[in-house]
Amino acid sequence: MKKTLAVAALMSVAFVGAAQARDQIRIVGSSTVFPFATAVAEEFGKTSSFKTPVIESTGSGGGLKLFCAGVGEEHPDITNASRRIKKSEIETCGKNGISEITEVKIGFDGIVLSNSKDAGQLDLTKEQIFLALAKTVPSKDGKSLIDNPYSTWNEIDSSLPTVKIEVLGPPPTSGTRDAFTELVLEEACEEFPVIAELEKADKKKFKAVCAGVREDGAYIEAGENDNLIVQKLEANKDAFGIFGFSFLDQNGDKLQGSKIEGIEPTFEAISAGDYPVSRSLYFYVKNAHVGTIPGIKEYVSEFTSDKAWGEEGYLADRGLIPMDAAERKAVHDAAMNLAPLSM
Repeated sequence: MKKTLAVAALMSVAFVGAAQARDQIRIVGSSTVFPFATAVAEEFGKTSSFKTPVIESTGSGGGLKLFCAGVGEEHPDITNASRRIKKSEIETCGKNGISEITEVKIGFDGIVLSNSKDAGQLDLTKEQIFLALAKTVPSKDGKSLIDNPYSTWNEIDSSLPTVKIEVLGPPPTSGTRDAFTELVLEEACEEFPVIAELEKADKKKFKAVCAGVREDGAYIEAGENDNLIVQKLEANKDAFGIFGFSFLDQNGDKLQGSKIEGIEPTFEAISAGDYPVSRSLYFYVKNAHVGTIPGIKEYVSEFTSDKAWGEEGYLADRGLIPMDAAERKAVHDAAMNLAPLSM
């Protein structure tokens, strides 16, 4: 027991010594949360005595993998996520000595299927999006499952344009991809009787069918760079892109969001909960680094201040959909107390 305590003490001292070599907060994670975190980091660097944090866009899954790899100055202090941390990721953190994590929910975002304003605006159902992007779909008679045969939108529904299906979107490491799969593909697949029946017979296959995205070129993984998708949509008016509402908001002069189930992606529709493809956004703090890497608690304070994430805050100007005042206060108080995450 004494030997174990001595080793733990030595590790703690070693971390304190190593951490002093790094005087800047290091943040990784979601490309969706990246512009919000960047805005806060810039404001924090200008208005405090601390250096501007270094932020890397790695995707939610990639960020949590880096974050959960260990304690010490070589590991990130904070990770951004456009989905909630998974139980398996918490377990990985625990195995690597990260015993306390603080979860900070920052607001809401919508996921949009966007295209150039030079093309027509689509009004799509979740089932139509599933048929466009799923790897395996029901046959025309609805009695069997087949490899996706659709090459143009009008083949799915004659009311849709005679245009090649070409959708640029995030890779599997992205929280946006996770949320899009959950909120669109998995919800839609249950509406097809042949797939719904599969849930009872073979749950593993059911999950694979619902989450499987086609790999024949109709869906193009564009990495963790939403700005690249925006550029490609400008260059090709027939293509569509999947990303967070904030990127549509920032490029509203060039791009438009498709209506989903008749609802257009707007700040008001997402805030009211009317837009059907919306999700919560987060960041996670490694509590063991607080007080060792300078400025972490102060950065959290800036992010959770009304001037940042409030209804009239500078993050709302960038497309973040704020929580109501009561929830903001509760999250702020828990964050400032470094309340450990409990699933």
